[in-house]
Amino acid sequence: MIKETIKNRKNQRVVALIEESQNSKGLVFVMHGLSGNKEELHIQAIAEAFKEQDYSVIRFDTTNTFGESEGQFEDATVTNYYEDLEDVIEWSRKQKWYKEPFVLAGHSLGSICILLFAEKFPSKVKALAPISTVISGKLSLETKSHSQDIEEWKRGGVLVWKGHSGRIKRLKWSHMEDRLRYDVLKDINKIKVPVLLIVGEKDESTPVKHQKILYDALKCEKEFHIIKESEHTFKESKELTELKSLFEYWIKKLNSN
Repeated sequence: MIKETIKNRKNQRVVALIEESQNSKGLVFVMHGLSGNKEELHIQAIAEAFKEQDYSVIRFDTTNTFGESEGQFEDATVTNYYEDLEDVIEWSRKQKWYKEPFVLAGHSLGSICILLFAEKFPSKVKALAPISTVISGKLSLETKSHSQDIEEWKRGGVLVWKGHSGRIKRLKWSHMEDRLRYDVLKDINKIKVPVLLIVGEKDESTPVKHQKILYDALKCEKEFHIIKESEHTFKESKELTELKSLFEYWIKKLNSN
């Protein structure tokens, strides 16, 4: 494993982990969600599934998250996460292990970013795995996890809450203003590659009913799995094992095509 420091378009430091396969069958970029990082257990589980199937794996911390890259979480937006994905891919294009088309996998906000990338650059993408994905700002506003705080957030300008780890998080209202600009359903017909959707049964941030909207809109090879009892982020050993197993099965199918 190699750790690399990349400069994004704003000259900010983006830290990435590269695990190159010597007998590479392909390349995958794995992207975390809002406030996440490249070391999270579910991100590692996805990366391991690809690594064990002889893929070269790149995972990275976006700017404006709780990781090794620059920026403040309160400034996080879909736009800045998406631009960092583009910039990491552009940097990778100059490396000897780079291959096209590649696979994109993500969680939550990272997932909407990989979907947006595939709609913008369809020829570069071999397959997509948007897990617990944000679909649009509009649908985000309808979720239970957001609806109770919206007016207070908008009025005060900053949302403050305690994360599962006990960390106090602050996020500006400009995040939601930016998120409302995005809707992957508008250009979903541009996605022609295999897609893997996975969500937790008890996910309140990107609920099952929203994932079904995306699944029904996709006109490509696709599959959809619900991990029982799981919430938005997969943390328990059983959940992580199932997540990895679903990816392993899917990757084997990709390799056989």
